Amino acid sequence: MTTSTSSTSRMRAEIGEQPDALRRTIDALLPRMSDVGLLAKGTGQVLFIARGSSDNAAVYGRYLVESHVGRLATLAAPSIATAYHRKIDLNGVLAVAISQSGKTEEIVETMAWAADCGARTVAVTNGARSPLVEAAEVALITEAGDELAVPATKTYTTQLAALSVLALGLGAEVDLDHLRRAPDEVERLIAVTEASPALDSVVEGLAGVPGAVVSGRGLAFGTALELALKLKEACYLHAMGLSYADLLHGPIAVVDEDTPAILVAADEGPTLAGTVALAGRVTGAGARAYGVGGGEGLAEACTFALPGPRLPEWVAPLGLIVPGQLMVEALARRLGLDPDVPRGLNKVTQTD
Repeated sequence: MTTSTSSTSRMRAEIGEQPDALRRTIDALLPRMSDVGLLAKGTGQVLFIARGSSDNAAVYGRYLVESHVGRLATLAAPSIATAYHRKIDLNGVLAVAISQSGKTEEIVETMAWAADCGARTVAVTNGARSPLVEAAEVALITEAGDELAVPATKTYTTQLAALSVLALGLGAEVDLDHLRRAPDEVERLIAVTEASPALDSVVEGLAGVPGAVVSGRGLAFGTALELALKLKEACYLHAMGLSYADLLHGPIAVVDEDTPAILVAADEGPTLAGTVALAGRVTGAGARAYGVGGGEGLAEACTFALPGPRLPEWVAPLGLIVPGQLMVEALARRLGLDPDVPRGLNKVTQTD
């Protein structure tokens, strides 16, 4: 059975809205770079506060800040604030709270805790009138518009755009034109992915397995985690998201003919060669490797591969997740599932 776009889900419609959502977000937020820079004066470390897809966006933010700004960046453990109620010296820290709705109480509470501990605060959210915006010193409000499907697509990619602007405000040494090109590249990528015969082949391969390992490294690691999350929540697949460095330390033993590997990489960068080598190791052991991005090198090493964005590594994740989103939406329909309303999930998730 082949995939079809004739029966369009809300998730697929929102995937298609991403180019315009990115254009609006980039245009709205680039003028805020100076606000970020002024707020960050006197800080040296960045602390990201998030859950779910927003946490995967934060992983991208962490790698971007460390690799292109030169600041130490870490991911917060919100339970330190909300369960342990432990005060930590956060003077000299820029706390960046990321929430699609801006209404997740745990994230709002943790950002307030960070401020009380001495941090300066930034909110990244699609909720312009949300509690998170009200509590932050600077708010980077994304322009994704309403997102009705439970699996995040355009709110996720616009968060990545906001974090790119954050990095620029912190002094990232990158070409701003690469960010401006991202929406057009996402638009092209949607078209070429759906026209690629590999999309049907990957979907058919995943339809017959109980699980998969999704792996990337560096700036692509957040994409691997996000793709694994989407496979779990929309397709009920047992998908494990791992850095390929961690995968090689033991979990690669689970990759076999019933558990394929999905490998994600930008078309350039220092982690590409390792991703290609991992694909060769997977297929050499008789298992299937499905590539997302990575250029011709990864495509040749994989069983099947979906195209990636023609963007430099630092901004490639804004497009790299898109073929994965299309794959997940098509796989859910192939399995007879509704990708818009996964079982047991709500659009806003509250945690303690």
